[in-house]
Amino acid sequence: MPVATLLPFTATPNRKSASPTSFRLTEKFILLLVFSAFITLCFGAIFFLPDSSKLLSGVFFHSSAVETNTRTGPDSSDPGSAGNDERVLAKIKKDHEKALLEAKDTLQKRPDEIKQDILNDKDKVAKESLGQGGNDVNKLPFVEYHRPPGATGHEPEDPEAKDRRAKIKEMMKHAWGSYRRYAWGSNELRPVSKQGHSSNLFGSIKGATIVDALDTLYIMEMFEEFDAATDWIEKNLDFNVNAEVSVFEVNIRFVGGLLSAYYLSGKEVYRRKAVELGEKLLPAFKTPTGIPWALLNLKSGIGRNWPWASGGSSILAEYGTLHLEFMHLSKLSGNPDFAQKVMNIRKVLNRLDKPQGLYPNYLNPNSGQWGQHHVSVGGLGDSFYEYLLKAWLMSDKTDEEGKKMYYDALQAIETNLMRKSSSGLTYIAEWKGGLLEHKMGHLTCFAGGMIALGADGAPGDKTGHQMEQAAEIARTCHESYARTALKLGPEAFRFDGGVEAIATRQNEKYFILRPEVIETYMYMWRFTHDPKYREWGWEAVQALEQHCKVEGGYSGVRDVYASTPNHDDVQQSFYLAETLKYLYLLFSDDDHLPFDHWVFNTEAHPLPKNRNQA
Repeated sequence: MPVATLLPFTATPNRKSASPTSFRLTEKFILLLVFSAFITLCFGAIFFLPDSSKLLSGVFFHSSAVETNTRTGPDSSDPGSAGNDERVLAKIKKDHEKALLEAKDTLQKRPDEIKQDILNDKDKVAKESLGQGGNDVNKLPFVEYHRPPGATGHEPEDPEAKDRRAKIKEMMKHAWGSYRRYAWGSNELRPVSKQGHSSNLFGSIKGATIVDALDTLYIMEMFEEFDAATDWIEKNLDFNVNAEVSVFEVNIRFVGGLLSAYYLSGKEVYRRKAVELGEKLLPAFKTPTGIPWALLNLKSGIGRNWPWASGGSSILAEYGTLHLEFMHLSKLSGNPDFAQKVMNIRKVLNRLDKPQGLYPNYLNPNSGQWGQHHVSVGGLGDSFYEYLLKAWLMSDKTDEEGKKMYYDALQAIETNLMRKSSSGLTYIAEWKGGLLEHKMGHLTCFAGGMIALGADGAPGDKTGHQMEQAAEIARTCHESYARTALKLGPEAFRFDGGVEAIATRQNEKYFILRPEVIETYMYMWRFTHDPKYREWGWEAVQALEQHCKVEGGYSGVRDVYASTPNHDDVQQSFYLAETLKYLYLLFSDDDHLPFDHWVFNTEAHPLPKNRNQA
């Protein structure tokens, strides 16, 4: 490498200096620096030739840093500055040793990862240069805002639907008012003890209920409450925390909630906050495969997986439930990294063999191989399938890859997991190493709505068949509610030993205000207008009011088979984000958040279809 290459990075004599002694000192420093860089370069060329580009960029970058520090240090015209030579030499040595360590680390990476690192380094330098020039590096590109149709609706003409819809708005006012009174700024509310509650899923980020409830407040036209939430977010929502968060939960609740609030209201604060948080989540993808970690420290960027996950694996429902939000982040920020990260997840999955066409819940982010062969359409797997379908719909049906992956997976689920009980109830079992566990979770009940949503695009003549499947799953999940004392569904229910749609284990009998059954009722109503779905939804409303409502909000219950409720003292943020929103839409007209224009993320945050997405 010619020495001229190094010249742009070398220090120039201080323009203020006129002393010959000072000039000779600077000249010595320049020669020392050039010689040091040259030796490092030769060493790298001999031993690290395959990755020399990365090594050289490291040398140049660190040399530049040393010289910058020297130039901004004590004036070199000062005769006493000679005492700095020793510190400068030590700094050079330390930086070059660091460069060599980086080069060794580079040898462990694949060529495509090295290229991406170089591009990232270039982007970082470019952004830093802009910052030194006085420009705002956080300024987002101009995006012309257009509110999609149906952000707010009108009162239903049907008197009964109108009254029931108004009742659900009252429930939202009670839930929100209690949170604001007793737990404002906390993540969630303890409605019995009337105090704040914080889950470790969010680290030390605050305000989960505020962000999660934004779009519900807006679509119910609770604009005074929406403005109060906006004011809190502008002043208090802070992501600069030294804490570990769940990437999945923060994405679906915070990123999803902020994106939805932006698309509904057009307020720039929501776009800015969503992109800011999205950028803080990007280090989670720094794994050998690009499959993200489950947990991430937002300050250090260090990630890890749940210690209980099979062999240090990432979870299908977690890394597979980022697509909708990240595609919108790329659109709103102009940064293609978000979209590239989630599209790479598909590349990894498509290279793998699927047992019986199924996707196991565990995938090792280091090796890119499946962990334990456990398959579930409920917990650990559920929203991965949902996002394949919704990615296709959100793309205005141009994402053919997502479409194929969804319908292929649904066929494998039907073949291997769907079963009928002796009395004719259709359920989706879990698959563990080839053996079925005849259990269905409350979380799995979302599948009725998902299958109905995708039925119109089903291959061949399967549309009618899939609508029948969706209706059967809705009926089974309704039975899981109807067969309890409180008329609220258990966390999981079983089909074995003569038992059908009933929880048999104590740790599966609780109800934590979950939305999945009501979600399916809402979709089934929209597609069929069969009045039974509204009736089933109203049954749930009455049970919630009778058994979950307390003076300080709404609480989950520990045993739905007990004659009197034992409250768990938590008002989950998703109760406001999902359960009450789906109930409100169940009794609204179809032009309120119409499916032709909106897709819901897995936390029920509506996102507009990308009409111009390629």
